[in-house]
Formats: sequence, structure tokens, C-alpha cells
Amino acid sequence: MSESSAEAVVAATANVAGAAGAANWRRAGIAGAAIGVLAAGAAAGVAVERLTVGRGMRKKARLALDATGPYGSLRGTPGRAVADDGTELYYEIDEVEVAPTTADEGASGSRRRRLFGRKAPAPVTVVFSHGYCLGQDSWHFQRAALRGLVRAVYWDQRSHGRSGRGLSQADGVPVGIDQLGRDLKAVIDAAAPEGPVVLAGHSMGGMTMMALADQYPALIRDRVAAVALIGTSSGKLGEVNFGLPVAGVNAVRRVLPGVLKALGSQAELVEKGRRATADLFAGLIKRYSFGSKDVDPAVARFAERLIEATPIDVVAEFYPAFTEHDKSGALPGFRDVPVLILAGDKDLVTPSSHSEAIADVLPDAELVIVPDAGHLVMLEHPETVTDRLADLLVRSGTVPAANVGGHGSTAQQPGR
Repeated sequence: MSESSAEAVVAATANVAGAAGAANWRRAGIAGAAIGVLAAGAAAGVAVERLTVGRGMRKKARLALDATGPYGSLRGTPGRAVADDGTELYYEIDEVEVAPTTADEGASGSRRRRLFGRKAPAPVTVVFSHGYCLGQDSWHFQRAALRGLVRAVYWDQRSHGRSGRGLSQADGVPVGIDQLGRDLKAVIDAAAPEGPVVLAGHSMGGMTMMALADQYPALIRDRVAAVALIGTSSGKLGEVNFGLPVAGVNAVRRVLPGVLKALGSQAELVEKGRRATADLFAGLIKRYSFGSKDVDPAVARFAERLIEATPIDVVAEFYPAFTEHDKSGALPGFRDVPVLILAGDKDLVTPSSHSEAIADVLPDAELVIVPDAGHLVMLEHPETVTDRLADLLVRSGTVPAANVGGHGSTAQQPGR
């Protein structure tokens, strides 16, 4: 995009931020476009070419994709944890069935175990933390591949998915990455109070894990068996240019606080704007979520639905936390366990250079840069992500073998 185009969009966004009267909210379409960028994890200032297909046809196509692409349909045993500020955090557990040994078979074996006080060791639990403006269903392909192989917990971060609205944020307290780290601790305490855990996080989820390590080093030392950091960053996100000209990015950063404040205060109108600019919104999501041109349309639509589900005021509340995020000092806490660091080479939101910086602090970690992949690499190239996760689980002794077959592929039935 040209620098003049970027500045034009920035100027339009600045007008939205400065609007004080109700009449100015006729520009909800522009507001929706700006939030489309933010919800995709970027800063405002992207020009999208006009689509040549009629609006009615595009709407029918989206409805068809919603009906035929049941991504996110996998469910587990539900549960709720309570954060330190009282916010309810929703999670689901996929249990793994362990075949009984000969000694444990039958009622007599069970009685012997109770009689002598023997207790089977708690299984390893893999805890998946999702990214900004997403939800636990963003792990759909990995969940399909690992079901039955390992005990897993999938949770929705506060104000996302099925979790409750952050109570602190409702009182006007800005959300911070440290709060998310405490939320993860509450989920672990509730869903995996015993036994080893493997932590896997994408984008904001990886930052959540770093905050956990920063605040609870003993938990990492005593219970964490392995770590997967996917498309994430330990800091300096304020320097990311999102593939835009420097002048455009700097202009966006000047007006962004005002834009977010204005949009967050007029959530209902802005949500209408988001719906009115659905075509632009879809184009932005594709640009900032994926790196390849031939993404499965059903997967792209699934990503769009996930992001659409995040209310504008939640988008606004979380965004400032990323510019303040700096957890590079917490990374050494992961040095004593197997670590996977994975990123897409075309990620415009958390560039692969941020993963390389993490690898510099964790030189024994496995660093994987996935070609032709964007920010939502686990949806765009699920086979690669699942294979590397399976290998991490084997290396950490979590599972005896990486018997995942082709379940992580978009070519498989998504509900398997």
C-alpha cells in the first residue's frame, strides 16, 4: 500500500476519534473498518481492493461456509475457574482413557488399590491458551489430532469466548498481561491441580504463559514438563509496523488511543459498523491472519467468525496491554524444559523475528519458522503445527509416540 493511502485511512480514523456529537457516528462504517484492523491484530491503515462479486452473493457464500465448515464444533467436559478478581473463566477438558493394567482389572484390583492406599499418578495435562480476539476453538485442528492421546485443557481468556466479562475491566481497571498470567494459574488450579503440565500458547496466549512464569516461577520449576510458544512475542510490540509505511504506522499510533476510547464508548454503533463493512473486514482478516493465497475459504470464514465474536469494547480494553508487554526477563524460567518456538514467516502481527529473539534467550529450544504462513499458523498450516506439538509431547515424555496420523489436516473431516 502506498504511504498516501495509509495516511488517508489514518486521517479518516482520526476523524472518528475526534467526533464528539452523535451525528458524527454516521461514520460507524469507518469505525468498523478501523476495528476490523484492530481485531485482526493490526493497526489501522490497510487499503483493500473492491470485490467484484455482488454483496448479496457474498452474503450467501458466507452463510454457506458457516453451514458447511463446522470448525470449532469439538466440545469437552466443561468447567469454570474463578480469577483473583472474581471473573469466571470457562474451560473444557478432553480426557484420555488409560487402559487398565492386569493388576488393576476387576473389582478385587480396585479394592487392593484402595486398601494399600495406592494412587495412580496424575496424568500430564496440556493447557492451551489462545490469542487476542480469538477463543479456545482456534485450536480446532490440534484438538482433533490430540483427542484420546493426551489429557488437554482448552480455556477462553477473560472477556473472550464463553468466559465472563472481566470484572476488573468493568470497573474501569485496564487489563494487563500480568492479570492474564494469574487467570492461567486459576485455570491450572481448577482443571489440573496435580501432575505435570505442558503449556501451549498462541500470540497473547504465549504472553499469558510468560506472565505465569514471571509470577509463579515455582510452578514452572516443579510442574511444567514442556512449553510451546506459537506466533508470540516477549516484548517490543510497539515497534511492529504491520507491513505498513513507517509514516503511516507512526500516524496510527498517535491517534489510536483516541480512536479506541471513542469506539469503546459507542460499542453498539460500532458493532453495526463492523457488520456494515463485513467485506472489508474479511479482507483485513485474510491479510493479517494468513500468509498464503490459497487458504481454505471455510477456514478463513472460521477465523472471521472468531474475531467477529469479540466485542469492540473488549478489543479496546486489551489492545494497550500489548505495547506495555515486556516479559523477556521471564523467559529463562523455561530453560530447563523442552521448548518449541514456532512462527509463520509472513506473520505481520508478531513477526518471526520476535520468535527468533525468544530463541536467543532459549538456545536449546526448537525454533520452527513455517514458510508461507501468517499469524494464524495453527489454522493455516495445521499439519505442521500439530506435528511439531506431537514431537514436543514425545520429547517431554508426555505421550509414548506421536500417533496423530492426518487428523491435523484441513483435508480431514474437521469434527473427527
